[in-house]
Amino acid sequence: MTYHVPKDVTPWLAQWSAGNREALGRLMSAVYEDLHRLAESFMRGERAGHTLQTTALVHEACLELMAQDRVRWQNRGHFFSVAARLMRRILIQHARRRQPLSGAAERPGSPSRTRWRSTTSRPPI
Repeated sequence: MTYHVPKDVTPWLAQWSAGNREALGRLMSAVYEDLHRLAESFMRGERAGHTLQTTALVHEACLELMAQDRVRWQNRGHFFSVAARLMRRILIQHARRRQPLSGAAERPGSPSRTRWRSTTSRPPI
């Protein structure tokens, strides 16, 4: 279903905060293209051949936004600020999962990983 997209989505944000799921649907339909543009801007700063696609980033952010049940949304700007923060966090988490463990010792603040090799049949004490 297509909705008229108002410039001010604050009423839908307030209704969603109050538990109205229909308002959430209208809101997401209204802001989806803007969220996609925001995701595209983040993806332009990523390396070539990134395995996370723009649409997947938008969908991950939408799922996280929908899970925000304690936020009292103030306005469109507040909503997009939270969305941008979530997208950055998703990209960081994705990058961390893709990093090889062998580089863990070189990253500042990372614990070094030591593998013990025994020359005897007994494990080290």
